[in-house]
Amino acid sequence: MNAALTVTTVVPDREALDAAVRSLVQAQVASKITAQDPTLWGPEAEHEAAIRLSWATLAETSRPLVAEIEQLRDELAAEGLTHVVLAGMGGSSLAPEVICATRGKPLVALDTTDPGQVRAAIAHDLAHTVLVVSSKSGGTVETDSHRRAYAAAFTDAGLDPKQHIVVVTDPGSPFTELAAKAGYRKVFLADPNVGGRYSALTAFGLVPAGLAGVDIAELLDEAAAAAPALSADEPDNPALVIGALLGLAQRAGAEKVVLADTDSGIVGFGDWAEQLIAESTGKQGTGILPVVVEDTNSAGFADAGADAVLASIGEPAGDVPLSGFAFSVAGSLGAQMLGWEYAIAVAGRELGINPFDQPDVESAKQATRELLNAPSEQSGDDSPEAAAAHGAPTFDGVTAYGPPDLVEGATDLRDLLQRFLSTAPEAGYVAIQAYLDRTADDAARLRPLVAQKSGLQTTFGWGPRFLHSTGQYHKGGHPNGIFLQILGANAEDLPIPDQPFSFGSLQQAQARGDGSVLAEHGRPVLGLYLWDRAAGLDAIAAAVQG
Repeated sequence: MNAALTVTTVVPDREALDAAVRSLVQAQVASKITAQDPTLWGPEAEHEAAIRLSWATLAETSRPLVAEIEQLRDELAAEGLTHVVLAGMGGSSLAPEVICATRGKPLVALDTTDPGQVRAAIAHDLAHTVLVVSSKSGGTVETDSHRRAYAAAFTDAGLDPKQHIVVVTDPGSPFTELAAKAGYRKVFLADPNVGGRYSALTAFGLVPAGLAGVDIAELLDEAAAAAPALSADEPDNPALVIGALLGLAQRAGAEKVVLADTDSGIVGFGDWAEQLIAESTGKQGTGILPVVVEDTNSAGFADAGADAVLASIGEPAGDVPLSGFAFSVAGSLGAQMLGWEYAIAVAGRELGINPFDQPDVESAKQATRELLNAPSEQSGDDSPEAAAAHGAPTFDGVTAYGPPDLVEGATDLRDLLQRFLSTAPEAGYVAIQAYLDRTADDAARLRPLVAQKSGLQTTFGWGPRFLHSTGQYHKGGHPNGIFLQILGANAEDLPIPDQPFSFGSLQQAQARGDGSVLAEHGRPVLGLYLWDRAAGLDAIAAAVQG
């Protein structure tokens, strides 16, 4: 077994796993991924795969970036620009955040449209801030809004935005022209043949992490140490073992993977893996739903049923079941990232889907754009404020909105949530979606409470961050989820310069837009609007526990 990445497994049928791995070895799947063979996922996926496989060799091809990033970091430090803020969504923010947290380097990852969270970020140490604006497409509305707000704040403070803004994008994206016109300090062009969720070792992951002080050469060394085993057509290839196990589990009805850290030393790895798994596999009515839990004693892991695979990041958990599916992956951060990328690409082949597209992500973006392009609709009859004004039930400062057969007649918040949870199918899941401030609002505590109460696998996502991650699975994956959408009143909104909408209206449009698309897909959605965020979250927690 490769020392850089060690996998241990528990399966109900060892012979079946061995046979599945042998089949992958005989098909030379590992070496063909490394050779960037686009035929591995079938003819329908070939066009997309042909332009999405450069991640397999990034441990070597990203080397020239190291000196370039370190030079800029030294220049910035000489000018006192040491507070690094990253404006990015999905793959542009998740990897750098994990890398910096694991290496103990400070990084503010701004992947929100919450007015309070954005305002607090801008107010902190602006004179020493370098803003990394990171978008593969160059058209990400959240990221462009952050750029506009920061540029205005720099100017208002008598600072030159050109000296404080660095851009990471793909060649030819709108941000390349914008950055040149604005004269921003530096533009890093990423490898265009790598998708966002596979971009951890491209400029998208390395630039913000490197500017924050991470030794990115070491990260690439870790990935390089794992690469030979991951490329090998051998039965002990960790990626082949994981991919084959996930495929077998899916066919046995274990369509979810519960991720818990077991003292790996990696901080927040589940949040990065969540996007990789959900967005890669959740399509065509199938997929693997990642459920990130607090630890191995948490609801969802400790009481997992037959619909779930247990995955430990680090050494094997001491209390994994002796039946069912479970595995652990131990290794350095760079090795883990490359190993999971290989494994999920293999799992995509086992599931018969294209792991490199995201056909259902655009629908929520389109619904948001339609709301933003019709400002009068922002206060339409289905907005939380209008719902309350028109008699929607409000319990303990929490206004409910959603299907009439779910909301009408509810006697209190506890009754409402019981009704909602009862709509879940057997072996389904609950998705909690909090469009709130992830630095100030204690909403994540709801996940284990709902999981314990419902007995269902329960995910938690900060909006709109999750739209660039699990949002694909919610529409394209197994149609057995129910969705709890939580919004909160903003004490003070924040305008977006030269845009007809504010951060608050963008946040609400994103929630309403995604909710409407979920409803169109037949997914039950209950909305809760908190007139006082702290009190409202307390009320929800009490109602769930009650």
